[in-house]
Amino acid sequence: MKVQAAVLDTPDAARPYATSRPLRVEEFDLEAPGPTEILLRIDAAGLCHSDLSVVDGNRRRPLPMVLGHEASGIVTETGADVHDLSVGDRVVATFLPLCGTCEVCLSGDGRLPCPVGSAANGAGTLIGGGRRLSRGGAPVNHHLGVSGFASHAVLDRRSVVRVGHDVPADIAAVLGCAVLTGGGAVLNAGTPRAGQTVAVVGLGGVGMAALLVAASIEGVHVVGIDANPAKLELAIDLGAHGAMSPAEARDGGLAADVVVECAGVVPAFEAAVALTAPGGKMVTVGLPAPNALAKVSPLELVSGAKQIIGSYLGSAVPARDIPYYEKLWRDGRLPLEKLITSHVALADVNEALDALAEGEAVRQIIDVGGSA
Repeated sequence: MKVQAAVLDTPDAARPYATSRPLRVEEFDLEAPGPTEILLRIDAAGLCHSDLSVVDGNRRRPLPMVLGHEASGIVTETGADVHDLSVGDRVVATFLPLCGTCEVCLSGDGRLPCPVGSAANGAGTLIGGGRRLSRGGAPVNHHLGVSGFASHAVLDRRSVVRVGHDVPADIAAVLGCAVLTGGGAVLNAGTPRAGQTVAVVGLGGVGMAALLVAASIEGVHVVGIDANPAKLELAIDLGAHGAMSPAEARDGGLAADVVVECAGVVPAFEAAVALTAPGGKMVTVGLPAPNALAKVSPLELVSGAKQIIGSYLGSAVPARDIPYYEKLWRDGRLPLEKLITSHVALADVNEALDALAEGEAVRQIIDVGGSA
């Protein structure tokens, strides 16, 4: 079938992206799903820093590639071996498929990424092997097994989780990356208890999701930290008990039991370590440039009994965690609508990249299907 999708052919484009236009919306050929795959009509796709990092060259991926990894849509066709999904189901895409058979997957704790899924992501293929997208007869790579900046996508069954039909497309989309990553960093890696303080450094989409999930825990004091005053105001609106700039946090002597670093830059990482209380945990989910190095005092870690924990995809098991967040949203304890800064058309994806790069947006939703 023919589909419309946003492709990246060359990284390192100059900003503003509205002028250089690194993503181009073109027509592609999409093969029918294989036995373990589904055809998904994409309704909504979130724009995330992990998309931007491919465009700006911080995260090298095989090109050409149709971007987009945070998406939701409606199943329109299933492969012969897919028996637990039906046409018409709404599903959330997850950007790290789990093979289900390796030692990591069988452990069931989510702390390490599935090596099979990671290898497929690095190669630009689906976890079952191969590519389903092509242009002029030449294969086009998949972004993290999803390629959600498209009218339709073929995904492996292991890359999606079903949610209720009544979950809006934009809410479903953010469950698959922002909430899994930020919320999981809090719940799965940070594990705060009542009476403790959680600080979130870097209030983009993932950071705000972490803040929302932390605020849903009874008895936990939540502080948002960012250099952008508008984001500090939003943090309070989302339920934070305090919000301050990094300098204010440092000068005010903030010491948090759990600090979640979501900015993906070295100064934020170093600030997060410094703001971690003795005996506390610093959980980092940000993805800086591969050559970035931070300075950490080993004496500070030892004498303060601090832990630094890396958390990929929020140490999540998507099939377990997404239903939990869906329930929190249904119960009114996770107002994910407040994460969404704006809705944009697929044709305006480059302008949306500029807003993301400038730190102006929390979560922008691309209304691919016009029904988010």
